[in-house]
Amino acid sequence: MAINDHAYIVGAYEHPLRHAPDHSVARLHAEVAKGAVEDAGLSKDDIDGFFCAGDAPGANPWSLANYLNLRKLKYLDSTDMGGCSYLIHVAHAAQAIAAGRCNVALITLAGRPRSEGISGTQVRVRGANLPESPYEMPYRPVTLNLYAMCAMRHMYEFGTTPEQLAWVKVAASRHARHNPNAMLRKPVSVEEVLASPLISDPLHRLDSCVVTDGGGAIVVARAEVAAQLHRPRIRIKGYGETTKHQDAGKIDLTYTGQAWSGPRAFEAAGVGPGDIQYASIYDSFTITVLLQLEDLGFCKKGEGGRFVQDGNLVAGIGRMPVNTDGGGLCNNHPSNRGGMTKIIEAVRQLRGEAHPELQVPGCALALASGIGGAIGHRHGAATLIMEREA
Repeated sequence: MAINDHAYIVGAYEHPLRHAPDHSVARLHAEVAKGAVEDAGLSKDDIDGFFCAGDAPGANPWSLANYLNLRKLKYLDSTDMGGCSYLIHVAHAAQAIAAGRCNVALITLAGRPRSEGISGTQVRVRGANLPESPYEMPYRPVTLNLYAMCAMRHMYEFGTTPEQLAWVKVAASRHARHNPNAMLRKPVSVEEVLASPLISDPLHRLDSCVVTDGGGAIVVARAEVAAQLHRPRIRIKGYGETTKHQDAGKIDLTYTGQAWSGPRAFEAAGVGPGDIQYASIYDSFTITVLLQLEDLGFCKKGEGGRFVQDGNLVAGIGRMPVNTDGGGLCNNHPSNRGGMTKIIEAVRQLRGEAHPELQVPGCALALASGIGGAIGHRHGAATLIMEREA
């Protein structure tokens, strides 16, 4: 179902905490929900659609809906595609609104991986109920080495260098210094990235995202509702979603699912990569950014290394400003799922509310991308294109 002109992002909120040992996950969800609803200028009783994923506490979405006391719900969605779930939720909310199933949808994310000691060094595949477990468990796959395999393959195929990957972190750190809530605010150099410990060849510690507590929330509303609110109108213009898996053993590690979801989003929006003024690119690792920039068409396959080097992702300096909040590499990666914060920073840019040093002048068209799972074996991907309505 076409979603153009039907739905708008009217509320957005990112939790300021990066370490919340005294918060429950439910409380974090409640605080970000409250923040987004208030940002929209709405009340809790205006919410009639609710979207959450596997980070939400409880067995089903009604557990959190009960905790939030959402009393007027007529549409719920608990689609879980890992880190890209929240981009998919925005699109599904827009579809539900276009179909007349709800008028105002709330989407929440929250978690405590920093407080609970959960990171990418743990074995990803657990339990006998997953079809791939008997084949993968003997190799003890962890997030770090799954992404490192992709980085190594890209280097082998295209001559990408560790120095080029490091530039992705450098750009993120230059942005994060302007974000008072960012976990890592100190700018780093290429040399400092390469001097950090090698954790899974060729990835260094500083090639990796931060592990944080916190969360975020988004409110999506029908056009008629959005028109009555005193907030900039951020229209959901196009989206795409997909999965990429091992293709019966013929997996190619040099691209992500964005190679499919991106073109679908551009086609739906009626725009191309050259029209995008700001991009929030999922950045679990530096290689994740480089691959997606290629797959989304911002540069040709194999040219990502040259595209990101020399500050080309830095706002005000480079040709494509990316992750001006510091991204998952420096700012925030709540619940080890970065899709929500990608939407929130894109909304800030479109509203003109990013830090003055990093605000893209006249930003009217932005893209957010998300990855869920691991690009080294199977993952979901989603692309969202948003436009500020004049």
